Amino acid sequence: MTHTARSFRLHDELAQITAKVADRVELQIAGLVEHAGESWPLSVLSMGSADPQAPAVAFVGGVHGLERIGSEVVLAFLRSLVARMDWDTSLQALLDRVHLLFMPAVNPVGLARMTRSNGRGVDLMRNAPHDASGKVPFLIGGQRYSAHLPWYRGAAGEAMEIESSTLCQMVREHLFGRPLAIAIDCHSGFGLRDRIWFPYARHHQPAPHLAEAFALRHLFNESYPQHSFYIMEPQSLIYSTHGDLWDHLYDEHLGTQNGIFLPFTLEMGSWTWVQKNPRQLFSLFGHFNPMLPHRLERVLRRHLTLFTFLIQAAAAAPRWCPTADIRRQYQQAALQRWYPAQAQNT
Repeated sequence: MTHTARSFRLHDELAQITAKVADRVELQIAGLVEHAGESWPLSVLSMGSADPQAPAVAFVGGVHGLERIGSEVVLAFLRSLVARMDWDTSLQALLDRVHLLFMPAVNPVGLARMTRSNGRGVDLMRNAPHDASGKVPFLIGGQRYSAHLPWYRGAAGEAMEIESSTLCQMVREHLFGRPLAIAIDCHSGFGLRDRIWFPYARHHQPAPHLAEAFALRHLFNESYPQHSFYIMEPQSLIYSTHGDLWDHLYDEHLGTQNGIFLPFTLEMGSWTWVQKNPRQLFSLFGHFNPMLPHRLERVLRRHLTLFTFLIQAAAAAPRWCPTADIRRQYQQAALQRWYPAQAQNT
């Protein structure tokens, strides 16, 4: 079945994927999106530890409907977990210690229509209420001129879209209030390298948990040196945006003064797919997704190690999360790498 022919009714697909472990997962419809006379479920699946003090990891995809590969990568990882849950004793022990959240299709209407925005023309990743400080790129940084132009934020003063607000509510319910929570939101469309972005997108100041982000980067690179294709950096080093959902949630979490929340965006480098298959230039879908079957399979495999690592790192946070003098060393190293001008003033 082609991408265009596929109806992205994900709730039934999630139920099928997890049927054999249905007693160990919770599948719910967290909200409904109304569009063109139809209701589209916002499906959320959770598993693992029920302890509210257990660390948590969230896997998110489909915020931009045109970037379907994000949803596919999250689903591929979920399938892998489900296939291992009956026999992999190490995974079983890990799930006893970590809570997992999956929201693979934040924008079901966009996924079905193959549009970046939702059914109302709103770019969900520009939909949070805050404005960026300083200059942002024209249009791409978020605009309020018209829903007929890309990167539309929604009208000023309006409530967030149901898709955005549901994602935020699920993150609050499943990730906030824990000693450590990590989110990875899967996108595509920028550059020749896969990037892992973290706050901030709205300004060029270091995030309060810069040291923890740098420590996690160091841990991954030391553990998996063959995965050096990832570039990890604050998003604002590339460009700034208004209304970034993860900036919004990160700042909200900071106000709770409870635990550490590390939201990351995986931005898969889709220019590589176009470079290797130039015919994709003639398809807007091809600008954001691998179209050849073997390349799609390779991308679905590529990030399984990273996702598994994030769960393992969450479970072992006391072994690597920096404190005291070590944290200051990581903070200084992070400033030197990402904010060299500020590093000179410390």
